[in-house]
Amino acid sequence: MDVVKILVNSLEILLIGYFGFASIYVFIFSFAGLFSARKRKEILHKQRKFAVLIPGYKEDNVIIDVAKQALQQTYPADLFEVVIIADSFQQETLYNLEKLPLRVVEVSFEKSTKSKALNQAMKVIGDDYDVALILDADNIMEEGFVEKINKSFNQGYKVVQGHRIAKNTNTSFAILDAISEEINNHIFRKGHRVVGLSSALIGSGMAFDYYFFKSTMANVNAVGGFDKELELKLLKNRTKIEYLNDALVLDEKVQKSEVFANQRKRWLSAQFVYFGRYFVPGLRELITKGNVDFFDKVYQMVSPPRVLLLGLVSLITFTYFILNLIWPSNLMAIPEIFWYASFGLVILAFAFAVPKKFYSKATFNALLTLPKAFMVMFLSLFKLKGANKKFIHTQHGTINSQ
Repeated sequence: MDVVKILVNSLEILLIGYFGFASIYVFIFSFAGLFSARKRKEILHKQRKFAVLIPGYKEDNVIIDVAKQALQQTYPADLFEVVIIADSFQQETLYNLEKLPLRVVEVSFEKSTKSKALNQAMKVIGDDYDVALILDADNIMEEGFVEKINKSFNQGYKVVQGHRIAKNTNTSFAILDAISEEINNHIFRKGHRVVGLSSALIGSGMAFDYYFFKSTMANVNAVGGFDKELELKLLKNRTKIEYLNDALVLDEKVQKSEVFANQRKRWLSAQFVYFGRYFVPGLRELITKGNVDFFDKVYQMVSPPRVLLLGLVSLITFTYFILNLIWPSNLMAIPEIFWYASFGLVILAFAFAVPKKFYSKATFNALLTLPKAFMVMFLSLFKLKGANKKFIHTQHGTINSQ
């Protein structure tokens, strides 16, 4: 019996340590996100030349419209070039793209990845650019996006992340995906910048000093989660990542559970791979050089995704509540008050982070599918082997009514 008690108590301590710290972490940065980050003054007044790089794999459904939308930015045309990186596009799509005032770079790989496509495109287009602006093949920049990015570069930043928001909220899973992204924007981008740490990158709607990006990407070979590898390399070198909350990019949200599962499996796999690879360097950087930004990013690689955090903390808290009712003198070493506090911090963090526009009947209906989203992500934890070594394509341009 003593052995069982020791094992149960050890597991309790591990669980409250992991989920308790995660709850405090998201609460602190979510609370910080309620405030505004301090802005730098412009130290230059320069209009830079942008290469808008849009890689796509079999994105025939959306790429023409996205290309046309990208060309509508009001930035000077001679300082702004849209580059479509076409992997496995249909000939008709390529023909229609060639009629637009943009550049098409065709690429082909035995194993396609976003990092390969970007690296190959930059070899082809050369170095006559100041900024590389990366979009996904379904992204649409809102008016003035490029001007806002350019202003941040005039403030001295080399890396800038825009605010990616939902293009569609037409299904329950699309609403949950949209809310999830806004929670992450609030906590890992806006909240982090308020306290002086770097914003997280998100894979698109982001801009880099061109030479800096090209030279850094040359050493990035990720199949999935290339932005995570890039981000870790940047923060290890103490490169600050800015976040522009008012620079909006529309992004298509997943609409079906199977797509949600594939996407999250890829993300989870990438996170665990990079945590294993960077934990020791991150700890060393923190202890020897005080690089909090880098170690904070390494921690994010192993922190529970928000859906899992909410689901598991709720489940464990409810279990403690029931056990305390039916079995007051139980084996539990951790008082239930710790789990109640953890649950309360998570709920507050999410309440702070979800934009007011999502407090609606549609969101309430979407929340009914939250248990399914939790199970999808939880089961994904047991299917991560090899997911980071496969290219998993998320099809875009299939927005249907609910």
